[in-house]
Amino acid sequence: MGLKIDPWSFPDPELAATEQGRRSIVLGGGCFWCTEAVYSQLDGVLSVRPGYAGDSKDTADYRTVSTGRTNHAEVIEVVYDAGKIGLGQILKLFFSIAHDPTQKDRQGADVGRQYRSAIFTADGEQKRVAEAYIAQIDKAGLFDDPVATEVVPLEAFYEAEEYHHDYAARNPNQPYIRAVSTPKVEKLKKVHGDLLKAGAKDAAH
Repeated sequence: MGLKIDPWSFPDPELAATEQGRRSIVLGGGCFWCTEAVYSQLDGVLSVRPGYAGDSKDTADYRTVSTGRTNHAEVIEVVYDAGKIGLGQILKLFFSIAHDPTQKDRQGADVGRQYRSAIFTADGEQKRVAEAYIAQIDKAGLFDDPVATEVVPLEAFYEAEEYHHDYAARNPNQPYIRAVSTPKVEKLKKVHGDLLKAGAKDAAH
């Protein structure tokens, strides 16, 4: 990731959301095993589900999406308590920890439309906050390259097959998880230990 500043200095969004209660947002940041692993650690996050968004129900399965010939992205649905963790923090971690938002239709060695950076918004407020934050990040020149993240309305979220759920937690020694997912989680624990769930905090020490 071509981040020009240290992750401790990554700014909060200047445009804050006014949401309350139980909320959700769908995020695409490469392989959903890795983004799920990051958001599952956070206090205030009620659930994280891997899935697909961007195309039709009849193509929303792993084998078909993995061909790269659909418009689906691998995504996670993050359900959160806005009283504990707001949209601003969710997005801040998305851009600074969970993935590289400057890569188009890929994340590292994972190449294809299904690995694109995307925010699937539930309403107009999420759209305004996300677009304003991207403009803020680009204006500040925080990355070597412009943010490539797409911001689009969520039409439907299709839950992924059961074996993808909690994949990183259940397969910590899998080579891909050790190489790609684990470093993201360790970075989260190091930079944002104050945002972790109690169990995750204990594991971080």
